[in-house]
Amino acid sequence: MAPVPDALEKKPAGRVLVLGGTGFIGRHAVAALHAAGALVAIGSRHPTRHESAYPFAALRLARFEQLLQPGAWAGLLEDIDVVVNCVGILRQRPHESYDHVHHCAPAALAVACAQAGIRLIHTSALGLHESARSRFLSSKLLGERAIRASACDYSLVRPSLLDGEGGFGARWLRGLSRSPFHFIPRGARGGIAAMTADDLGKAYAALAVLPSLAGHRDVELGGVHHYGYAEYLRELRSCYTGSRALQLPLPDWMARLGAHLCDALHFSPFSFGHWILLQRDNVPVPNRLPELLGRAPSPIRPASDRGPGTLRAGKIGPHDLIDTSSSRAS
Repeated sequence: MAPVPDALEKKPAGRVLVLGGTGFIGRHAVAALHAAGALVAIGSRHPTRHESAYPFAALRLARFEQLLQPGAWAGLLEDIDVVVNCVGILRQRPHESYDHVHHCAPAALAVACAQAGIRLIHTSALGLHESARSRFLSSKLLGERAIRASACDYSLVRPSLLDGEGGFGARWLRGLSRSPFHFIPRGARGGIAAMTADDLGKAYAALAVLPSLAGHRDVELGGVHHYGYAEYLRELRSCYTGSRALQLPLPDWMARLGAHLCDALHFSPFSFGHWILLQRDNVPVPNRLPELLGRAPSPIRPASDRGPGTLRAGKIGPHDLIDTSSSRAS
């Protein structure tokens, strides 16, 4: 394991704006940055709702559908050294399209950061590819390309599946793991390198103290262990019980139909984009998490001295069933 440079341990984190800082990923980023001594500002769709929860932070209004031009970012970026973008949406809503939230607004943000000399840490996703027939995934890929094309000092952070308190998908996955039956799509052959959201927050804090992100343009992160989908459900189940679930194969057409129905009904964290990602590896190559943490990633399971049933079911935000991407500013 590479040692953590002194700069990661000693340099003050400065003034950091966390976009989506009240969402699942954002809350972990805010906590780690605050613990590291950063002066934290939070971009939120509803800043007044969260003032009492973040007495140490300045809350600023951030609605990505209104931030589609570089000039629109001026007020939000005032007196900021680093931006950590944790905003993403699982499904489109009126006035909140994938293109606006994942592509156009980050593109404008990158240009604004370049003009102001601000470093940008952007939450993306593993497994993005040109042939993915999902607007959720294609918009994220376009966002990455726009940030690369800008002149800003940026880092694209791509975490694997996240586990932890405070999100939507983990609650579903842990609940599913406790069912006596697991339906496993035949095409779900991709690998998963599950990691904790707490470790992701600490990785953001480590990146934020760097004077330049030039050596960290592409940062893929994940846990130590690689799982298949069926194996991951068994691993989660072992946190609660010693019994085994009956795992039954599910035809791919049924998994795809279920994903489309979940999208149409806005039900569960499973989506068509996630179905595509389940079919491909969601494993970092290379995994830079140990380098940033200066230690091995935390396990997703309880400590060995804790028995079944002691781990509370977490919740994962809009992005974390497989691609983990971010959570929307709320």
